[in-house]
Amino acid sequence: MVYWLWGGFAVDNPTLTRFFTIHFLLPFILSAIIMLHLVFLHESGSSNPLGTPLSNDKIPFYPYFLIKDLVGYFTFFFFSLL
Repeated sequence: MVYWLWGGFAVDNPTLTRFFTIHFLLPFILSAIIMLHLVFLHESGSSNPLGTPLSNDKIPFYPYFLIKDLVGYFTFFFFSLL
């Protein structure tokens, strides 16, 4: 496992390359997982475990919540780049 993670028995160029790659790709992977989560959440809707009565005045997902989520996502992405 040490050889796979570090690339050898000492911290060297392969170690730095692997950790830099993980450090670079992890935000993109997490962003994709968050976007998938939002898509599936809006597709199926959230549950109502308390059984409270729901109003029938629902706002459709497209375009209202899609635009709202995209603005929030890109705002977060912009500030995370700073």
